[in-house]
Amino acid sequence: MERNHTMMQFFEWYVEADGNHWNRLKERAPELKQRGIDSVWIPPVTKSQSTDDNGYGIYDLYDLGEFDQKGAVRTKYGTKQELIEAINVCHEHGIAVYVDLVMNHKAGADETETFHVIEVNGENRTEEISEPIEIEGWTKFTFPGRGDAYSSFKWNFEHFNGTDYDAGKERMGIYRIIGDNKQWNENVDDRFGNYDYLMFANIDYNHPEVRDEMIKWGKWIAETLSCDGFRLDAIKHIDYNFIRSFADEVKKERGDGFYIVGEFWNSELPDSLNFLDDIDSVIDIFDVPLHYKFQAVSRAGREFNLSTIFDGTLVKERPLQAVTIVDNHDTQPGEALESWVEDWFKQSAYALILLRKDGYPVVFYGDYYGIGGKEPIEGKKAAIDPLLYARYYKAYGEQEDYFDHANIIGWVRRGVPEFERSGCAVVISNGDDGEKRMFVGKERAGEVWVDLTQTRKERITIGEDGFASFPVQSGSVSVWALPEFDVTG
Repeated sequence: MERNHTMMQFFEWYVEADGNHWNRLKERAPELKQRGIDSVWIPPVTKSQSTDDNGYGIYDLYDLGEFDQKGAVRTKYGTKQELIEAINVCHEHGIAVYVDLVMNHKAGADETETFHVIEVNGENRTEEISEPIEIEGWTKFTFPGRGDAYSSFKWNFEHFNGTDYDAGKERMGIYRIIGDNKQWNENVDDRFGNYDYLMFANIDYNHPEVRDEMIKWGKWIAETLSCDGFRLDAIKHIDYNFIRSFADEVKKERGDGFYIVGEFWNSELPDSLNFLDDIDSVIDIFDVPLHYKFQAVSRAGREFNLSTIFDGTLVKERPLQAVTIVDNHDTQPGEALESWVEDWFKQSAYALILLRKDGYPVVFYGDYYGIGGKEPIEGKKAAIDPLLYARYYKAYGEQEDYFDHANIIGWVRRGVPEFERSGCAVVISNGDDGEKRMFVGKERAGEVWVDLTQTRKERITIGEDGFASFPVQSGSVSVWALPEFDVTG
C-alpha cells in the first residue's frame, strides 16, 4: 500500500522576481519530502514578456531561460540550467514535478502587422460592433534571440483569432481577426457569449499548423525537462477537442503515468462535469466549487451549514478526477479571481482536503510560506504541518462521516495494518466549542489519543465499545490520533 500523495503549488503571485526561485525549490526539496509532499506544481518555465512577469504573459515557448530575450537570459524564476538542476534534485528525493503550461495566448510580440478585424462587444463576444476594419496589432513573433533553435515556427496574425490592442490608433478593444476559417472556437466556456478570447494575442486552435506545433512543443518540453506532468492554464478558453488531443498525444509518448491537471475555473459543478465528459476524462481538474464553498464558510461563520460542505463539489461527484485546493495564486488578495479563504477557517479547510480519502490535495505556497508584495500575509506552516503529518502517517483506511450537525462535523479514518498506529478522528467547528462522539473501533479500546494540532491539550481514552467523545474548540479543527509514542492518561 502506498502512502498518501500530496502536491504543493510551489509559487505565489508575489514571489520575488530575483531569478532564484528554481534554487529555492532545489534547497527546499528535502524538507518538502520529509513533510509528505511528493509532487510540486511549478510556475510557467517559459520566457515571458519581462523578468517581472509571472510567466502567464508568455512570449517564447522554447526559451526556458536560455536565450537573451526580453531583457535577460533568465526568466523571473531562474535559468534553464537551474530549472533542470531543481527538477533533478526533486527526483532524487522522490518528488514529481508538474510544469505549468500557458497555451491560450502569446504576449510581447517582436513586430506589429496590419490585418483586418471586426470589433466585438466585450460583454458578448458574439455581437459585432464594427464593420471590418484594418488595425495594427502585435502579432508577429520572430524570436531574434533564439532564432530557429528547437523550432523554426514563427507566429503571425494568421495563427491568432483575436487581439485586444490597435497599435496604430493606440486603442484597446476586443478584435476578432478576419480570415479563412477564422472565428471564435465553439468548444469553450460560454460566458460573454463565447469565452475563447481571454487576453493578448489569442491562439487559434482551428488552425492546423497551430495544433501541430503546440502538440510538438508539449512533447518537447516534457522530454527536455524530464518532468512528470503538466498543469494546463486557462483551459475553459481553449478548444476542448485540442485539450483532449494534446493530453492523448503527450501521454502516448510519455506513458500513462504522465499526470495532467487542468485549470477549468468555473464554480458551477455541472459545467465541470460536462467538461470532463467532453474530454473523455483524460485529465483531472481543480475542484473550483469546493474552493468557493471554503470561502463561503469563512465569510458566513456559524451561519453556514457545515454538514453541506461537500454538496455540489467535484470531489463528491468525481473523486478520482478532483484536485482539491484551498487557495492559489489567482485567488489570493488583489488578484484576478480574488476569493481568499479567511484565516480563521484556513486550517479547517486544509483538514477537509488533506485528511479525507478522496481528492488529490494541493498545499498553496502562499498559505505555507507566506505571501509577499505590498500587503504581505504571514505563512501558516505551523498550522499546516500537523495536518501534513496526519495525512502521511494517520489518514488511512475506512472513512465514516459524522456530518449530522450544522456547526460541528467529524469523520473517522479507521487506519490500516500496513501503517502502524494509523487512523484518526477529525472534528471541525464553525460555531461554539463542542464534541463529536464517534466510533473508532473496538480494537482501539483503552488507547490514549491526543490532538495533533495541539489546539486541545487533554488526552482522550477510547472506550470499551470503541467510541469516544472528541472535543473541538470554537471555529477550529482538532485531529485526534495515537501520538508517535505511547502516553498514559
